[in-house]
This record gives sequence, structure tokens and C-alpha cells, in this order.
Amino acid sequence: MLRHWGNKRTFKHNFLLASLLGLTAGFVNAAGYLAFAVLTTNVTGHAALFAERLAFRDWPNATIIALWMFLFLAGAFTSALVVSIIGKNHRFGYVIPISAELLILLSVASFGHFYHGYFIEKAFLAGGLLFAMGMQNALVSLVSGFVVRTTHLTGTFTDLGIDIAHAIQLKRTERKMLMPRIRLRLVIIFCFMLGALAGAYLFQLLRYRAFFIPCGLLVYALIYDVVRVHIKRYYHKHLHQKNQD
Repeated sequence: MLRHWGNKRTFKHNFLLASLLGLTAGFVNAAGYLAFAVLTTNVTGHAALFAERLAFRDWPNATIIALWMFLFLAGAFTSALVVSIIGKNHRFGYVIPISAELLILLSVASFGHFYHGYFIEKAFLAGGLLFAMGMQNALVSLVSGFVVRTTHLTGTFTDLGIDIAHAIQLKRTERKMLMPRIRLRLVIIFCFMLGALAGAYLFQLLRYRAFFIPCGLLVYALIYDVVRVHIKRYYHKHLHQKNQD
């Protein structure tokens, strides 16, 4: 799902990636908004708020919003830098960004109940989520060859509209080649919306402990790629020895 790059990737890899991390992003977006009244998976809305605060000369809030946008950028930069340093062909180059995102979500889940609505607390906790989502979005984009983005739907809806328009005009044989892309867009949208619904519902029940759920999804993503490789190696090694015997 995450360890395959370039020509080694298949539709199944992108499907699993879009499903699992789309659920994660949707959950964090809804739960983060209910927790801190801040959109934590993209910066589009923050740009408008930043301009508004500047127009009203609300310098403290404008500064915080600018910080949040920078943190999303910093998360994307950090994720891309880690991957480039380790090398995209390194088998587990994605472990560090996913582990860092996991650590941030665990921190919010563990210490969120101490949040009392203070300005600095909100800036810190919401900023951490924006940094984590920036990391995830960059990693997913790099791994999938910029086919999958999981933290926002604007581009996905745009791409889906373009693909549907092309599909209507194409011949049947050519349309079949386009259908996997359309299905992938629909999976991203569905999983993000499902994650958002789960995040909104479960945050009302569990409060900040709800953030342990996307943590579980990220742990599963790591286990799926890392542990599964070792299990396959172990199985093939013992099967090879058995055949030799």
C-alpha cells in the first residue's frame, strides 16, 4: 500500500491507500473541527480567514492563522524531505512520516482533555493536527505519483468532474481505461465523508479519546506494510527450506 512506488504500484495499492488514509483524514477533519473549531486537513478556508482578519486588523488571530497555514506547509515539506533523504526506493521510507503523524494524534487523544479553550492551547493543538495532515497529504501524493490526495476533496471533485466529462465523450473501449480513475475518485470521496461522519459522531461520545481511532488506522497501515513483508519472507524462507528437504 505504501511501500510500492512508481511502476510497481497497482490500482489495488492506490485503492487501499485512498480508503485507509481517506478515512483517517475525514475523521481528523470533523473531530478536529468539533474539538477546536478549526479545519485541520486543508488551508483553503484559512486563506480566506487570514484575509478577513487582516482586513479587520485583528493581528493576533491573523498571526495564528498564518502559523496554521505555515504548519501545514511545514508538514508537507518535512514528509517530502524525509522521503527524499531516505530515498523513495527504500522499502520503509514512509515509516517516519506515518509514525510522526501517529505521535501527534496520540498526543491530542491523550492530552486533549486538558484543553480549556485558551488561545495558546488552541493554536498548539490545532496546529499539530495541521502539521500531521500536511505530512500525510504530501506522503500520499508522493507514494501514489500524485494520483491520490486524502486530506481535502476540492481537487478530487474537480478531477472526478473532468473524468466523467471525458468518459461521456469517449468510445466504449477507451472509457473502460478511464473507469479505474473514476472509481478511485469515488472511493476517496466516500471514505473521506465516512471518516468525517464517524469523527463527528464519535467525538460527541468519546471526546478527545476519539482521536485514538485514526491512530488505530495508522497503526494498521504500518502493520499491513511492515509486518506483512516479514511474514511473507518468513513463509517463503521456510517453504523454500521444506522444498529442499
